[in-house]
Amino acid sequence: MIKRAEPRILNPEPLVLAIETSCDETAVAFTKGYEVLSSQISSQVKVHECYGGVVPELASRKHVIALNFLLDKALKEAKVSLSDVDVIAITKGPGLVGALMVGMTAAKEIALVLEKPIVAVNHIEAHIFSIYKNKPTLKTPFLCLVVSGGHTMLVYVESLGKYRVLGETLDDAAGEAFDKVAKFLGYPYPGGPQIEKASIKGDEDKYDLPRPMIDSKDYRFSFSGLKTALIYKGRKLKEKGEGYKREDLAASFQKAVVEVLAYKAFKAAKEYEVKSLAVVGGVASNTYLREYFEKTAKKAGIEFILPEKNLSTDNAVMVGFAASYHYKNEDYSNLKETVSPNLRLPVTTASIK
Repeated sequence: MIKRAEPRILNPEPLVLAIETSCDETAVAFTKGYEVLSSQISSQVKVHECYGGVVPELASRKHVIALNFLLDKALKEAKVSLSDVDVIAITKGPGLVGALMVGMTAAKEIALVLEKPIVAVNHIEAHIFSIYKNKPTLKTPFLCLVVSGGHTMLVYVESLGKYRVLGETLDDAAGEAFDKVAKFLGYPYPGGPQIEKASIKGDEDKYDLPRPMIDSKDYRFSFSGLKTALIYKGRKLKEKGEGYKREDLAASFQKAVVEVLAYKAFKAAKEYEVKSLAVVGGVASNTYLREYFEKTAKKAGIEFILPEKNLSTDNAVMVGFAASYHYKNEDYSNLKETVSPNLRLPVTTASIK
């Protein structure tokens, strides 16, 4: 981000117009501090379902169609006017380049007309900020597990804006593995909710699937091998003529993923002596995961924090929260800002105490 040279009178609780278009959900929100004045989301699930995954070109087109409509709805819900806005927030990356460009272009146009500053937000950092809706007084440092379709990483939050990635996935992210397993089992896209739904009727102890890297001495993850193990198990059972209930495979897979995530997260929480652990991202909306972590946190004596389910998946509220923080620190972008589809989480090199 670029620090503005000219002086500016800052609103201590800025009214933020936030836009999120990183993948297949178009979202617009108005926030003030950690207060949500309005939140509008248009999902593209039905559009991409028949393709078994997100088609980037279609996603971009749908963002173009949805943005103005959502902005109008958000304005009415928030009962504000564009002239009231202090700052425009937009997701810079990571994400699909075309989808990101739609949002960035719209944000620049609005900022130019209103003569307001832009804050370009890191999508992963925005997920971390999503917990502040439920826990506005949360103190740092704390540990945050980011689990979504594209990311699985364990982050030590030294302070807001200062992060240390303790470990991340070497291959498929947790959400991506859910989608691939769901496809093998014959469930429609997106796979995560389908696996969760099927698991309710399944036996989670029916199949002994591997827990990849659970005994490694680091905080990295790997889910590709687990996915492959399930696929081989299913094929082998069919070859033997034994068959299987796909609900049992789904439940066994879900349990394996959650156990690995929890083991690493709570091990890190103990090592780094943090009092609070948060889980954010699309997979954080999984009920089984939420209950498992809550029980484990209670036993460990650690505060467990989750965003609301509607703030776990992609949304503009979390973008607004992150932008408010950067605005108050005068970390602005400008009209030359570009998107970054492979953007990494900004990290600190400071040692962890």
